[in-house]
Amino acid sequence: MSYENILYDKKDATATVTFNRPKVLNALNRKTLEELQRALLDARDDTTVRVLILTGAGDKAFVAGADVGELAEQTPVNGKEFSRFGQSVLHLLETIGKPSICAINGFALGGGCELALSCSIRIASKTAKLGQPEVKLGILPGYGGSQRLTRLCGKGAAHELCLTGEMITAEEALRIGLVNRIYEPAELLPAAAAMAKKIIANAPIAVKFTMEAIERGFEMPLEEGLFLEATLFGVACATADMREGTKAFLEKRPAEFKGK
Repeated sequence: MSYENILYDKKDATATVTFNRPKVLNALNRKTLEELQRALLDARDDTTVRVLILTGAGDKAFVAGADVGELAEQTPVNGKEFSRFGQSVLHLLETIGKPSICAINGFALGGGCELALSCSIRIASKTAKLGQPEVKLGILPGYGGSQRLTRLCGKGAAHELCLTGEMITAEEALRIGLVNRIYEPAELLPAAAAMAKKIIANAPIAVKFTMEAIERGFEMPLEEGLFLEATLFGVACATADMREGTKAFLEKRPAEFKGK
């Protein structure tokens, strides 16, 4: 498949999506979201892909936000569809069944921050800046920012970021739990690749079930979440990977998982 606004590369069980509109700081427009959707569906259906890495082209931005030119043309009816389409693409990323690592190499604002929030893990360059500045444009987050940010960092942090519209540094994002780790700019992508390699070394089905337990369980009362975890644990015990993993541990050798 050919893409105009993203670069899509698959290597060593990792699919890398690079937002490639550096002249506009990789801003998200409809075409970029459609291309991202196509790439995500490809990664979902490709059994050789185990982990996704998302990053931005250039050294200034991951994704600096939505395309303001498109935003300015929205009507109430179109605006809702605009929001729902973006939400659907980010929901696909969140529920694809494969871990995603967001390597935030610069500005991650508005839709860019919301995109990062949809990933399983977020790591950032020390030069990164994050925020939800939509109120400065007379709107509010439309791709899930008000919901995911609250769930990830709490109501206080979500209110501050979404109501002031101000950017925060990578260090502050780390402090409030918006990103997992921060790195020097040159170390960011190697760190993402190293993290992907650690995930890929584990049992594919166990990784998928663990993600499902976390994502679905988070929205459940504790008792229901525990039931879900126990159910998935039981199913995992029926896999060949579980037999191989426990046998390899007892034999003091690396496991060779097959995803079965």
